[in-house]
Amino acid sequence: MNEIQALLMGLLQGLTEYLPVSSSGHLTIASALFGIDGEENLTFTIAVHVATVLSTLVILWHEIAWIFKGLFRWNGSLNAEQQYFLAIVVSMIPVGIVGVFFKDYVEEIFGAGLLIVGCCLLLTALLLIFSYYAHPRQKENISYKDAFIIGLAQACAVLPGLSRSGSTIATGLLLGNKKEHLAQFSFIMVIPPILGEALLDVLKMVKGGAEAALGDISVSALLVGFVAAFVSGCLACKWMIGIVRRGKLVYFGIYCAIVGTLCIISSLI
Repeated sequence: MNEIQALLMGLLQGLTEYLPVSSSGHLTIASALFGIDGEENLTFTIAVHVATVLSTLVILWHEIAWIFKGLFRWNGSLNAEQQYFLAIVVSMIPVGIVGVFFKDYVEEIFGAGLLIVGCCLLLTALLLIFSYYAHPRQKENISYKDAFIIGLAQACAVLPGLSRSGSTIATGLLLGNKKEHLAQFSFIMVIPPILGEALLDVLKMVKGGAEAALGDISVSALLVGFVAAFVSGCLACKWMIGIVRRGKLVYFGIYCAIVGTLCIISSLI
């Protein structure tokens, strides 16, 4: 992977991590176009995912600081910050189970090519379009039950092409949670799983040796991709919060349907 490819894929990761169009699916498509093998791309994928997590910390710094300011304050009952933190923890349970018990199987699916990406993009499209037209009764707060169900959506979204942000936000909307709460919750809940997964992969690569970990990817390409993903992630995170509040997810559903159909056609030709 050269620096130009790293720049384009870094921008793609940063944008699609937050927009409901599946970052993993688009990275699979880009890798196929550039002729980059998935295994050789592992180190780069980790780097750009960590970059987008950092962009989340930057954009949602005030919300994250709010959680930690009240987390260790006890007044005889759980305060709003502690309840929010527990909801985040509950949402992480499904993806934690998938990561511990089904990681190898999921990695096999990630190498399945454009056909599964196309099918999952169509599923993302259905979720987004359905959540746009559904109008359940609105709830004031995200309950622990809803957090767990949203976490199940996140666990399913490990499949390439099934958008994590699209799945979690659409699921939250279908459960009746308010738009202004969902984007923030969706972006914060993914921070621990991504960092945990990155740490495990880094440890695995360290055991295999630094040279084996980097493969054909240069340090400069990694840096270019990291910076590109961070900058575009900051822009996309802020943009996406506004999109969710305005309820414009249906347009991304149409986009996913078109791209998913093209992926399926391409895989069958």
